[in-house]
Amino acid sequence: MKVLVPVKRVLDYNVKPRVKADGSGVDLANVKMSMNPFDEIAVEEAIRLKEKGPVEEIVVVSIGEQKCQETLRTALAMGADRAILITTDERVEPLGVAKLLQKVVEAESPELVILGKQAIDDDNNQTGQMLAALLGWAQGTFASKVELGDGKATVTREIDGGLETDELTLPAIVTTDLRLNEPRYASLPNIMKAKSKPMDTKTVADYGVDVSPRLTVTNVSEPPKRQAGEKVADVDELVAKLKAMGVPA
Repeated sequence: MKVLVPVKRVLDYNVKPRVKADGSGVDLANVKMSMNPFDEIAVEEAIRLKEKGPVEEIVVVSIGEQKCQETLRTALAMGADRAILITTDERVEPLGVAKLLQKVVEAESPELVILGKQAIDDDNNQTGQMLAALLGWAQGTFASKVELGDGKATVTREIDGGLETDELTLPAIVTTDLRLNEPRYASLPNIMKAKSKPMDTKTVADYGVDVSPRLTVTNVSEPPKRQAGEKVADVDELVAKLKAMGVPA
């Protein structure tokens, strides 16, 4: 079985975002970038499935500038077998990403695609669902447990009321949640081995996909600063202030 894992290069989750002075977006100059945490979980899950036996090959793919090679090398160091980089200097929206991944799936013919449920930079939570719709495949989102067997994927997913278990007929799309696993650290020997693992470089034009943006960002701003609280002497004063604010009893 072959598994495809899309990964995205994003602002490191430990870095506080800075908004550009003109409000056109987030300033990414001279800041640490890393693999999207949900995608890192997806890579880890693919590796664990390979270690259990049903998976034979793990292919990772990323869409973006040349620096995305670093993200792919990280995935290769974790245990992926080979990588595909689709280069573009333009911002690609979820629909464009899904269309490109559709072409990659058609070329690679994986039985399973595992990807993060969302990217922490735009938080759209759309790509997995769009890809499933374009391919006409079954999908299991927000997975907290994945099991493979007999041409099926059993996915336990988190919902508002608790947990839901779905059985998907392969091929299928699975998006990962935080509680699925704990990603491993790449060892130094594996980091060195990753440098020799194959990485194909493609362009958007190679796939003939229109990724022109459908959305326009009008303004980006930081959230308003939280106002300081106010101390009250006793419960009676608290109730009086709440009533003055119009809070129902």
